[in-house]
Amino acid sequence: MDTRLLRTFTALARTENFTAAAEELHLAQSTVTVHIRDLEKELGTRLFDRLPRGARLTSHGHRLLARAEEVLDAEARLRAAADEDSPLSGRVLIAAGETLCSSLLPGVVADLRAAEPGIDVRIHASGTAEAVEGLRSGRVDVALLLEEEAGAADVVVEVVTRLPLVLVAAPGHPLAALGRPVTPTELAATDVFLLEEGCSYSDALARDLAALPGARPRTTRFGSAEAARTCVAAGLGVALLPRVGVDQALADGRLTVLEGPGAPDVAVLLARHRARWASPAANAVTGALERGLRRGAAGGGRVLTRA
Repeated sequence: MDTRLLRTFTALARTENFTAAAEELHLAQSTVTVHIRDLEKELGTRLFDRLPRGARLTSHGHRLLARAEEVLDAEARLRAAADEDSPLSGRVLIAAGETLCSSLLPGVVADLRAAEPGIDVRIHASGTAEAVEGLRSGRVDVALLLEEEAGAADVVVEVVTRLPLVLVAAPGHPLAALGRPVTPTELAATDVFLLEEGCSYSDALARDLAALPGARPRTTRFGSAEAARTCVAAGLGVALLPRVGVDQALADGRLTVLEGPGAPDVAVLLARHRARWASPAANAVTGALERGLRRGAAGGGRVLTRA
């Protein structure tokens, strides 16, 4: 069996869209269509239901997907064994939250590319749920999560470091002029910007505010830390964010730290699929992330590339 057909099958199963699968595989959409048709003919079963908005796995497709991934995994192992004396190469996709993508990761990846130019490292900004699903589907090789756990039994995690959280506001915000720590009641009475549901530290703050007697918290959820940070800098409210994500705004005077209800440091989890084989290139990236993120967090969030 031509494993190219299986690679197209798994890509279409992930994306549920012929165009997206073609873009991911760098193929023409017509080629994806032909690959799926040929595979269905060879296996003697329909793998996808063609729908107006894409393609969905049939029951047979669901049953065969895991087997196809096992075959592709075995092929990758075989190729790696044949190339074990060659320089590291291959594409490795890292999924991480926006805060890490904009603060700690760029320097780590720059160092890695300098040390291992044969590895094509890609960074994809994503929330926790999307990153975990990427690991489970095989689209993502390694994920970095700002959470205490991954929430999936087939995803194994390691705490790489912890990042301090800070409550921030614009210097002209009324709470910044108090000259004393902000009370939970005062915090509940102002506009608080939180990240989307599923963000552990945002969810914890929302629960704490909602539990205050008689409180009616004024919270707004954002899918982007940058959007929350921008609204706070405009004086529209306050937000709880990792310090590494607001360091520059604090240094520029666009934001200030509010003393008040404390929050525990948030864990940075390095997550991998428990059962899926990791290529030598993926292992090299994982090691570089572990070292670089620990060094960057210890250095205040600024990871510098080598001179």
